[in-house]
Amino acid sequence: MRKLVSLVAVAATMMSSAVFAEDIAITGGKAFTNGGSGEVDNATILISDGKITGVSSGGAVPAGYRVIDATGKWVTAGFMAGDTNIGLVEVALSGGIVDARADKAKDGIGLDAAYAINPASPVFANTRIGGVTRAMTRTSSSTDMWMGQGAIVKLTDDDVVVKERAFLGLDLDEGSAEKNGGSRAALWSQVNAKFEEAMRKKGSSTTKSEGKSDAKPKKPSPADVAMTKVMNGDMPVYATVERKADILQLIALKKRFDIDVILGGAGEAWMVADELAAAGIPVVLDPSANLPGNFDTLARTSAAAGRLHNAGVKVAFIPPGTHNTVLVVQNAGIAVSMGMPWAAAMDALTVNPAEIFGIDDSYGALAAGKDADVVVWDGDPLEVMSSPDVVLIAGEQLPLVSRLTKLRDRYKDLDRAPAFDK
Repeated sequence: MRKLVSLVAVAATMMSSAVFAEDIAITGGKAFTNGGSGEVDNATILISDGKITGVSSGGAVPAGYRVIDATGKWVTAGFMAGDTNIGLVEVALSGGIVDARADKAKDGIGLDAAYAINPASPVFANTRIGGVTRAMTRTSSSTDMWMGQGAIVKLTDDDVVVKERAFLGLDLDEGSAEKNGGSRAALWSQVNAKFEEAMRKKGSSTTKSEGKSDAKPKKPSPADVAMTKVMNGDMPVYATVERKADILQLIALKKRFDIDVILGGAGEAWMVADELAAAGIPVVLDPSANLPGNFDTLARTSAAAGRLHNAGVKVAFIPPGTHNTVLVVQNAGIAVSMGMPWAAAMDALTVNPAEIFGIDDSYGALAAGKDADVVVWDGDPLEVMSSPDVVLIAGEQLPLVSRLTKLRDRYKDLDRAPAFDK
């Protein structure tokens, strides 16, 4: 019996490997190889072992490749969504555990979202059928201002984490100030104190290593490890902050401690666009958020993405809520309608988030050596009526089926007239 189980497991593994190793050629489409640039007409995109091996115009297809005809269609890299809780939340108001919230944790810095991600969440399939193949995910609530370490995921059915501990979340908005001392004076004092402590520990560690102390080092806590990575430049801080005054404080924090910072939310970031560009701070924002929700966001506007781009700030997009992660594509269209160049909006869905979150070695463009996250569209991807005809993630073609499509198909032809007659 054990031998039978073993043989079944081996066979399943071989079948899985065979699917992953499929050689595919996408031919005839108009491809954009580098975000919104690098247009190639009549493109031939060759894919082998989950990787892109070549992109050319009218290139030959080697023997043994399965051909996907994209004639008359658009081909892009799969899109990426910023700042979601994908895989960490199902029903936000559920009486059970919501893994995006860690309000009882003793130390927000030490949280690691990768442990809690559930690839079986229906949000994965609901999102990828819209051409979004990667996402940033994180916890969004803790005992303090620290939101722990987030991850980057690919929207497949398993083995989804492509980069764990990709960034350290820090909440600096009005709600965080209320929870951490009731004032920004208290909030910023605590934040600065934490970085000062980390800087002292970094200096102490360097001194001890130079002195070659024989004392057995104390095992660092997860929080200490995270802060060490931040101070060494190995992990950026993802700071959610809206108000201009707080953004200026964040710029000063980056300069003071020489850390890498990503700005999230950023309702009033456009007001200090030049300062952000000079500091090298990228911005991840939601173009559909165009009305003030509180006094932190009085200057919020859908034109922010275009203004930031024009100032030289690297931009990526946040969707309007985790369950609407697929609408990050529509948000890019909103940004274009409000003045952002089309090519820049495409960059903000692909190459920019890849670079911002440190996965550009394997994702973000249609280029040899990159993971084959490829989408074939029936028209301009940023037009609201366009949709994907083919979605590949890491070389695997996934069916355009989700809970949403199943519900649509179940009820779209339902004749309701008899029910009203009763």
